[in-house]
Amino acid sequence: MRDVPEQETPSGLIVDYGGVLDEGPLVLEYARRARAAGIRTAVFSGGHAVPDECHEVFDLVLLGAVRGARKPSPESFAAAAAELGVPPERCVVVDDIPVNVRGAAAAGAIGVHHDDAYTTLAELETLLGVPADPA
Repeated sequence: MRDVPEQETPSGLIVDYGGVLDEGPLVLEYARRARAAGIRTAVFSGGHAVPDECHEVFDLVLLGAVRGARKPSPESFAAAAAELGVPPERCVVVDDIPVNVRGAAAAGAIGVHHDDAYTTLAELETLLGVPADPA
């Protein structure tokens, strides 16, 4: 992990659904806290649907192709960031599939490979400055 200087703190969080949010509530609850802290949030799924709760927690829900581009293309992540209203360079993208993380990084975003919730939350806390543990 690395410390991010204040002026470079990301202001957008884009999270995959399948393989990340469907594993349990920890990353979803972190997204809720990040949004409350002023971070723009989106769930970006290659699928056709996500649970209704995602529509309540995230500022934006993106399904399938975005502006004609699909994961893992860098264009899909750049389009997702644009839909969110945040430059790709100011976005953190969490995905469980390495090629998607590479696509996000190629778009200029900070890619976080999701292996498990605790590791992902530690990385997000460092990158976004929002505590992983609300206690």
